[in-house]
Amino acid sequence: MIPGTPSDGRLPATFMTPGSSSFTDFLGAQAPDLLPGRRVLPGGTGPADVPHGTTIVATAFTGGVVMAGDRRATMGNIIAQRDIEKVFPADEFSCVGIAGAAGVAVELVRLFQVELEHYEKIEGTVLSLDGKANRLAAMIRGNLGLALQGLAVVPLFAGHDEGTGGGRIFSYDITGGRYEEHSFHSVGSGSLFARGSLKKLYRGDLAAEDAVTVCVQALYDAADDDSATGGPDLSRRIWPVVAVVDEKGYRRLADADVGAVVESVVSARRTSPDGPQAPLL
Repeated sequence: MIPGTPSDGRLPATFMTPGSSSFTDFLGAQAPDLLPGRRVLPGGTGPADVPHGTTIVATAFTGGVVMAGDRRATMGNIIAQRDIEKVFPADEFSCVGIAGAAGVAVELVRLFQVELEHYEKIEGTVLSLDGKANRLAAMIRGNLGLALQGLAVVPLFAGHDEGTGGGRIFSYDITGGRYEEHSFHSVGSGSLFARGSLKKLYRGDLAAEDAVTVCVQALYDAADDDSATGGPDLSRRIWPVVAVVDEKGYRRLADADVGAVVESVVSARRTSPDGPQAPLL
């Protein structure tokens, strides 16, 4: 039961009082212990050993953006989960991918989804893409205490910008610093290798289908060199999560469609293990 709920079952007056359009601010005032960053961890001698999500990649294409994530979560040197979800819709025209402490990250994403929905209901309009990126930055900043104790969350945010008609990508640091990336980006333990692959394969005139292939290639390269990044699991048929956001909104690609791209990439890698080569000119 919500603290302060009247005996007749009605919501407390605070729920009916006009206030901020930010659900996070409301929760911070009424039930701060429910916010991920406000929780007190038990004492210990080191960071908690919890499942961590790893690599997320995103690339813009003509008219939108593609985001993809591998499916592995690790806990130290152990594979904690083989089919974790790391890419989620933030709202109808944006998406967010998670890297870092998996439990805190998923909770932060759910709170972000409610934050955007709450704003739309209160204000009667949707936030701009910049506004959404700023709201997420503030929420990450609120998690700084847990981040300094080893439970860091470093998401990647992207969406379709109605003003420009194209896709935009935003990255963050653990202090809530927000940075707009150009064309492509990656986060997580395999991000160094994935970004090298993206840099090699990215073109300014990519179609959505080509951008999907570029992201799958980048995740394959990340898994090739980073033990915490999961490659495509052909025997279990576990494929990366791939989402496309354009003027039609957010849509997650069906496993059958992603599987066809993955199998094509894997087949080509049998004869060219290092993947496609970028032209010199």
